[in-house]
Amino acid sequence: MAEAWLIVGLGNPGPKYAGTRHNVGFLVIDRILADRARVRTEALANGVCYTIAGPGGSELHLLKPLTYMNASGVAVRETVENLGIPSDRVLVVYDCLDLPLGRLRLRRAGSSGGHRGVESIITELETSEFLRLRVGIGRPDCETIDYVLASWSSTELPIMGKAVDASAQAAILAAEHGIDAAMNSFNGWQAEDESPARKTEPGDKQ
Repeated sequence: MAEAWLIVGLGNPGPKYAGTRHNVGFLVIDRILADRARVRTEALANGVCYTIAGPGGSELHLLKPLTYMNASGVAVRETVENLGIPSDRVLVVYDCLDLPLGRLRLRRAGSSGGHRGVESIITELETSEFLRLRVGIGRPDCETIDYVLASWSSTELPIMGKAVDASAQAAILAAEHGIDAAMNSFNGWQAEDESPARKTEPGDKQ
């Protein structure tokens, strides 16, 4: 039987944060689940874990930590320990200020890049050796905390919809065929703004 995977989508719980930039990870989990007819849901002490069929008869676990962003690692550690999944089969999906809006970047390991949710996971797992899928939200001119906790603008929504779709595909590809396959297909992938106004901006190449 193929080995189980855990995909973690980072975000903040509750309707107050549902449409905010910081909740990209939750959106990706929702997108994966939308295509699945059979889902097993388990309420955990610090999160919600969804289980769907993976490749080769394996199970694919999807986790939404409900600890709020800065303590996400608590839920991840508890889930990893309960399921017995090693960190090299844990993929964490989260928003990234350092990537342009709608761009994807996968990596095997590394620092938190200042992301508090990722910092918490590194602390709780006592390793930075877990897989990441960063979804670009762009860096603002305003205060970062105000930006990440604000809702998407009307011009951002179509771009992020495409980015969330692609992120869900990338996460599934990683679980089914390995992180290298996902990196080859999706690293640097960019959701484009295809609105009429964007297409006719002066200076655009035809």
